Parts: sequence; structure tokens; C-alpha cells
Amino acid sequence: MGYQADCRRRQIRKKGRLMTLSRPNEANPVTLMAYAAPPATAALESGVSVMPFVAETLNDELAAAGYGQPRNADILTDGGRQYALTDATPVYDGSLLCGWKLFAAGGT
Repeated sequence: MGYQADCRRRQIRKKGRLMTLSRPNEANPVTLMAYAAPPATAALESGVSVMPFVAETLNDELAAAGYGQPRNADILTDGGRQYALTDATPVYDGSLLCGWKLFAAGGT
């Protein structure tokens, strides 16, 4: 494992929290450790975040569960709030897929 993957793993393990990712039909849910930075004060409008929810995770849990690539409309659950994925960007360390950056909207 390369330097970037090691740094990412340490940050997510230290600051992350458990979240669940599932397909829209709630099939094959995967519990994973992910890190989502709190919204900046300037990004809050009337108590509601106007910025997308962004979570960073490792590929370990997804690969182990055979989940495959995260897709649009997948459901990310964080502390009882559900978000619909709008985009998922792979993160590589050289040629190795080491994680995902998940962009989501909602929060109901």
C-alpha cells in the first residue's frame, strides 16, 4: 500500500464514523467507515446545509462485501439521515483503487 492510501486510511479510521451504503432497493447494504467534514458556517443557510454532503471512504469494505462501484441514487445513511448519491469519484494510489469520494444530497 502506498503513502497516499496509508494517510487516507489513518485519517478515516481516526476521524470517521460508521455509515451504511445500499442500493435504492435497499439490497446488499454495506456498513463502512467514512469521514464527512462538518459543513462550514458560511455553507449553512437557515439551518440547512446548501452544500452537498461529501463522505470519503476506503474501498476495503465495499470490496469485501462484493458491493461493486457506488452508483447514482445509492443510499448513504449517516446517523439516521439518508442521502442519495449524486456522484462517486474513485481515489487511486498509483494504479491501486484505495477509496471513494461520495457526493450526496438530501439528508432526510
